[in-house]
Amino acid sequence: MLDAGALIALERHDRALWAALKLAAIRNVDVIVPSTVVAQVWRGSHAQANLARALDQCVIAAFDPLARRIGELCGRTKTSDVCDAHVALVAVAGADVLYTSDPTDLRRLIAACHSRTPTIVRC
Repeated sequence: MLDAGALIALERHDRALWAALKLAAIRNVDVIVPSTVVAQVWRGSHAQANLARALDQCVIAAFDPLARRIGELCGRTKTSDVCDAHVALVAVAGADVLYTSDPTDLRRLIAACHSRTPTIVRC
């Protein structure tokens, strides 16, 4: 699973993340990106060609089915960042690894879900 920081790292040619994306493709493992993360990062410019290439290899997790749960998680954790809350809920639902530039906030949100915890990798 990738958050906004991970997408930005891919856009900037981060070799480790590109290798992880390639390995996921070889192993036929879905790489999940919440739709709110795409909205946060995507601007549609030609400069985002690498990001477009990366997103073509990802599964986009919808926001709508989780909207109320995301709002509830924001309320429980006293945060207003719906994107991070969306990332946390999608991560606990089945991600084995979460690549993030913000592990502290995501650990707090994931802990508030009282569910399984994916491996969190800082990028």
